[in-house]
Order: sequence, then structure tokens, then C-alpha cells
Amino acid sequence: MAAAGPRQSAAFFDLDKTIIARSSSMAFSRSFFEGGLLTRSKALRTAFAQFLFEVGGADERQTSRLRDALSELIAGWDVAQVDEIVAETLHEHIDPIVYQEALDLIRRHQANGRDVVIVSASALQVVEPIARLLGADAVVASRMEVEDGRFTGEISFYAYGPAKAEAIRELADRLGYDLPTSYAYSDSITDAPMLDEVGHGFAVNPDRAMRRAARRHGWGVLVFRKPVGLRSPAGTRPAIVASIALAAVAAVWIISLAARRGQGSDQDI
Repeated sequence: MAAAGPRQSAAFFDLDKTIIARSSSMAFSRSFFEGGLLTRSKALRTAFAQFLFEVGGADERQTSRLRDALSELIAGWDVAQVDEIVAETLHEHIDPIVYQEALDLIRRHQANGRDVVIVSASALQVVEPIARLLGADAVVASRMEVEDGRFTGEISFYAYGPAKAEAIRELADRLGYDLPTSYAYSDSITDAPMLDEVGHGFAVNPDRAMRRAARRHGWGVLVFRKPVGLRSPAGTRPAIVASIALAAVAAVWIISLAARRGQGSDQDI
């Protein structure tokens, strides 16, 4: 049932490579490894999928490849341990990779009375804490199946492509959002249905395919360049410019660490 009273607009933000400069799920890979959840072989396979995601366009093939890698990766993980690791290392891994421009937009929308909704294909256990950190009002994220306190590796809801658009329609009906006056932001061509669902769609850091789609659909184009430490006062440190280490480098670090451990044992916005 739709909410009573006047309908308000909302701002829907993709997370990975839109608000933050890399995959949210993989941002915690080092801590998952140190917590014993990641093996050397799984770290390498997943890091390769992440490498392709980082250097290529976030198209359906690359996103599907990353989804399959992450699904295989988390099968059998203890949910409580994942929650604990994410909570303990959230600032360490997420603070430095939030785009300042995205943060400014979030604050501007909220100042103008709009709810901010994070809409991500990453798992709810990762997205929800990040959304709280950013001060978002609601979350749409993928839901992983759990049995006996552990992830099965199956995905009960994958917040991807048309499913994102359907989810924000349902959220709009429930919370009373007016989609024609709402905003949406994403870097990925797979989020075209979400951007088309609102009156004001924006392509963020678009690749060639996304830029063509923006022209075709009449979306705005934004370039976010400056990840910033959330807890660092403005102006107290140099900007971290467009250079989150590629996952291939992270994989080398993870594997070398594992090898060392194994040596002793095997227009108004």
C-alpha cells in the first residue's frame, strides 16, 4: 500500500565504482584472508575476477563473472564472523575510497529533503554497514541464503540489472517516493533500467558504452575523481587521486602473505 500524504523524491545510488572507487565486497578481502575465510587459491581466482571488473567496463559479462566468483568464495563462511570482520575494519577499508563528489551529492540531496538509497549488487552484510557509514536512509542489496549460520553460496535475491529497477519501484510504493522527480546514479550500463526508472538519471565515470547510453537516454554525465578519507578533516591531507591499487596487486600481496605464513606449515540538486 502506498504511503499516505505528499510523495517525496529520493536519490538512488549504485555503490561500487559510483560512491566508492572499487568493489565493496573485495575491499574487505585482506581482512577476510587474515580471518581465515579466504584460502590462497580462492583469493587468486577472485582477485582475477576483480581485476577484470576494475580494468574493464562493468558490463553484464564482467559483473556475472564477479558474481560467480564471489558466490563460490563465500560458500560455507560463518555469517557472524563476516559481520564482525566488516564492523571492525569498515573505516579502514571504506573511508579512503569514498568519492568526495559522491559524498557531497548525498549530503546535498539530504539537505533538500530527499531520502538517499544505496542500491548495490553486493551482499547485504557488506552494503548495510557502508550505507550506515554514509548516512543513507535505505538499502537495496543482494541477499545470500544462509543455513545453520553459514552462507550456502546461493543468492536468493540478486540486486542486478532489471531487478534493481523492480526493487526501487517496490520501495517507492512502500515509502511514497515519486520516481519521476527522483534521481539515480551509476557507472554501469547494467543499471540502465534503474536510471530509466527515475526522472533524473546520471552516468558516473562512464565508459564508452555508458556514455553512448547517456546520450541516447538523455542522462546527465558526472566525473568523480577524488576519493577522500571520511574521518579526515577537509584539507588536512592530499587527495588520493584515481589510484586504488588494482586487484592483481592485492592478489600478489595476499598470496605472498599466505606463502610467508605457510613456510612454517603448509537541474536543482
